[in-house]
Amino acid sequence: MIQAQAMAARMACARMTTLHLGAPHDSVEWACGLAGKSRWPRKAAAHAEIFSLLADLVDDPLLAPLLTGGAGYVRELMLAVGCAADGMIVSSRRRLLAHLRAGDGEGAALEMEKHLRGLLYMWRLALPGSKATASEAVT
Repeated sequence: MIQAQAMAARMACARMTTLHLGAPHDSVEWACGLAGKSRWPRKAAAHAEIFSLLADLVDDPLLAPLLTGGAGYVRELMLAVGCAADGMIVSSRRRLLAHLRAGDGEGAALEMEKHLRGLLYMWRLALPGSKATASEAVT
């Protein structure tokens, strides 16, 4: 799933126009402006929306359903990790937008991959009774 999302970011960047940048930018700004702790489920859903927007931009009949499903998966990861991840998510979204704006597909793909690996790592550490070490959580 991580590789598919990274590939989508790369492909979306290749197809991105100034007009296309409006929806991801507005989505990120709206998600960042929501109150954190008390409305975390809503904020997590808003943060995950960018994955659906990238799926729309990619417009690939094979990849789009995987990416749209990835939005739900990422939302579940964010809910499990909790609002402690909010700062990391906001920073990642802003870096992703900067890569998209610059037309840097490789940078966008790397940002997406690092972000998802970081969320997965935090999720594994947050598991009840988890005694995962850093090396176990990354594999």
